[in-house]
Amino acid sequence: MERGTTRLSAFDLVIAAGGLLLVLLAVQNLGPALAALRGEGAWGTFTARRVECVEHPGHQQCTWLGEFRSGRTVREEIGFYGGDRDTFTPGQTVRAFDTGRQGHVYGPGGSNEWIVVVLLMAAGLGLMARPLLRRRRGVPRPGSPAATPGGG
Repeated sequence: MERGTTRLSAFDLVIAAGGLLLVLLAVQNLGPALAALRGEGAWGTFTARRVECVEHPGHQQCTWLGEFRSGRTVREEIGFYGGDRDTFTPGQTVRAFDTGRQGHVYGPGGSNEWIVVVLLMAAGLGLMARPLLRRRRGVPRPGSPAATPGGG
């Protein structure tokens, strides 16, 4: 098989498009994840109102919902990242910061969400590169005549 004659298959394009989607999702969340790591954002207070729990196979994930206040800004029904069922009692107020991320605010310890975002980006880049690397090395696509014994 001559180098440069291998075309990208529809499967290769779907894999690359899936990788692109993962990269776009990671890029979209990278700023807020890094801000949460560094404790950057609007500082204020979170007042716990109620806890909501979701059962997953083998464990339970709980989130405290409440009100976040920072200056004149008030966010109702906002989740507190990183807590569990026993973190608060209803009405308890703690220091927190808001990175602008929809859905939740963070406690003084911040978050390690950036790790998941970086892994998501790496997976996406790997999926995007896979078809191009196969093409560059001249690796035949599965099912092509060059990939079958006795084929071209």
